[in-house]
Amino acid sequence: MPDAGEPAATGTTDATPPPHRRHVWWWVIGGVLAVGAVIAALVFQPWLLFIDVRVDDEIPVASAAPTAAPAREPTAGSSSPPSARDTAMPAPSPPPAAPVELSHGTLISHEHETSGTVRVIQLPDGSRQLAIEDLETTNGPDVHVWLSAGPVVEGFDGWFTAGGHPYVDLGMIKGNQGDQLYDIPTGVDLAAYPTVDLWCVQFAVSFGAAAMTPS
Repeated sequence: MPDAGEPAATGTTDATPPPHRRHVWWWVIGGVLAVGAVIAALVFQPWLLFIDVRVDDEIPVASAAPTAAPAREPTAGSSSPPSARDTAMPAPSPPPAAPVELSHGTLISHEHETSGTVRVIQLPDGSRQLAIEDLETTNGPDVHVWLSAGPVVEGFDGWFTAGGHPYVDLGMIKGNQGDQLYDIPTGVDLAAYPTVDLWCVQFAVSFGAAAMTPS
């Protein structure tokens, strides 16, 4: 029993952790934040925004594809039937002796400022290449060159259009500047894929796109 002159004891205790425990918690929190920062950096790779990669592939000199000759029509007033020579099917055209431009287009900007011209070129051996010339865009993670079945839509709505349509992946983009060539697989129907899209696979967004027009 306490003496009359001593204060009565209370039921409260000091809940403040000892200094060494506070230091441990700060180390734990700091470690978690550091790991999170490293993971975010690996995912977003922000340093790529400040690095330009220029490519200077040698683009073949190509002329526009020749147009088919119009069918021969009978002369007005002629009553004689056409000869076998006139009705014979034309012989198939031989492969071109020089590169031929099959289609062309101009890149527009989507999520990032993008410019440049795009052409599909057929080589004398029948193979085809996609040529991107004077390319200027932002460097980014996991950007691929697509032939897309989707249309080119300007503005924000066009950022995600290609992701909802069939596509042919020509591979990761070689760089964000310069002149570049990409092989088009044999058997690809270019009429079914009238768009070229620079597509960021990691974030499912378009950097830029071009609608292709037959040459």
